Amino acid sequence: MRPTAELHCHIEGAAPPALVRKLGERHGISLDGLFTPEGGYAWHDFTSFLAAYDRAASVFRTPQDYADLAHTHFATSAREGMIYGEIFISPDHAANAGLSYASYVEGLAAGIERAREETEVEGRMIVVGVRHLGEEAVERAARIMVEEPHPLVTGFGLAGDERQGRAADFARAFTLAGEAGYGLTAHAGEFGGPENVADVLDHLAVSRIGHGVRAIEDPALVARLADEQVVLEICPGSNIALGVCSDLASHPIGLLRRAGVAVTLNSDDPPFFDTTLAREHEEMARTQGWDDSALEALTRTALRAAFCDEETRGRLLARLDGQDVANPPLRLTP
Repeated sequence: MRPTAELHCHIEGAAPPALVRKLGERHGISLDGLFTPEGGYAWHDFTSFLAAYDRAASVFRTPQDYADLAHTHFATSAREGMIYGEIFISPDHAANAGLSYASYVEGLAAGIERAREETEVEGRMIVVGVRHLGEEAVERAARIMVEEPHPLVTGFGLAGDERQGRAADFARAFTLAGEAGYGLTAHAGEFGGPENVADVLDHLAVSRIGHGVRAIEDPALVARLADEQVVLEICPGSNIALGVCSDLASHPIGLLRRAGVAVTLNSDDPPFFDTTLAREHEEMARTQGWDDSALEALTRTALRAAFCDEETRGRLLARLDGQDVANPPLRLTP
């Protein structure tokens, strides 16, 4: 079983339908219309996907609910080979559920720690501000993260509709998080064009970009990504499902990699897109012709770009195939 590592997965979006049904029954929440006859999530475009996502997320109401979610995600992924995973967490979703930020994080942490005890998988959390909620909401997410630290919360990011607002609008939140020592990432270049990727690089001092695939439309930007060693958290299955790219064979991840851009494989919202991290690796082997060595290199990139402490990084690299002394660590923080 090939060891894998993941940097880009939204925890509410990782909720298996079976768990959502169970919690819906527990809390008396109607889920009519949320599932297909086959048992998956029912949606047909980006707008309906967001609606389905929010309905599924609405069943998580208590710290134990979130502990069950985190445990399920990490334990299941570990059984398929994942040795390290980061999840995006949203204080706004916690607030909608009536939970404090501290209760939300403690519940998730309990699930991560339980999975680690069972499988040795390591997990970390990245707080995200939701772009389309505005700059004040994004800054509020950064501030509560800084004011209420948790050892498993190690990064800050920007999610939501990237077609709304400018990266500069969120610079204060990223400065706050960066000065407090958190790793920085932001979604860009998915539904927005390459200019959004450049905008994030110019204003948010990130070391990683969520998605970033539309950078391929601007050769100068591709060269910049390679030169600055910015890591792309690429989610091929998500890109196909949401219509960002037409098919896996023509997905730009191969072109980006050949141009020297640091790329990683990720599942984004796995049950919504009928994928897993292991399946993403299998599909890249099938459609891009990547062998075990190439896929292992992607895992190494993910571990070297992970928002974790150096002792943990060293142990994870040792689990992969021993210490890598040939290549220096990628830039992790500004």
